[in-house]
Amino acid sequence: MPQGQVTEVPEDGLTTRQRRNRPLLMVHTGEMKGKSTAAFGMALRAWNQGWSVGVFQFVKSAKWKVGEEAAFRALGRLHEQTGEGGPVEWHKMGEGWSWSRKPGTEEDHAAAALEGWREIRRRLESQAHGFYVLDEFTYPLKWGWVDVAEVVEVLAAREGRQHVVITGRDAPAALVDAADLVLRTDKVKHPMDAGQKGQRGIEW
Repeated sequence: MPQGQVTEVPEDGLTTRQRRNRPLLMVHTGEMKGKSTAAFGMALRAWNQGWSVGVFQFVKSAKWKVGEEAAFRALGRLHEQTGEGGPVEWHKMGEGWSWSRKPGTEEDHAAAALEGWREIRRRLESQAHGFYVLDEFTYPLKWGWVDVAEVVEVLAAREGRQHVVITGRDAPAALVDAADLVLRTDKVKHPMDAGQKGQRGIEW
């Protein structure tokens, strides 16, 4: 698709403007880093358009301060003070249970993830945001903590112009099938392969 030119125009009865302005469901999956980074890049564009941005992180501990969070909170304050850009909300939906799954039992984490999804569902139904980042949301779907079929159904039925991007490895097939845009990050090289740990400004 060079220079944004479409390769095929579907017979869906929509005008070019209607098709261009419809809300998108996007999935960033794959084993390599960069999935969340790409999603936050989109969120920056959304903020610049003046849209309300809602970020919901499903595996980051409340004690884990990431650079993107600090930047977006600053942009939210800028909007409040000057009206520039759009409002920003950043939520962490749990206690950091991605890899170690502690503290708390698996049942605790599953309940927290489900309540996080229910809050997102409420916001979708009330059209609270123009752009949603559901960061690492594929994990509670993969582990069976949140029902994939329900998520797909709710996202398909969302009203208005609400864009949603979901990140994380092993995205369920049903979610991939429902998405308008899917990217998969494949690893060619990574510094950790050579024994190098993550570093500030790159990983956080």
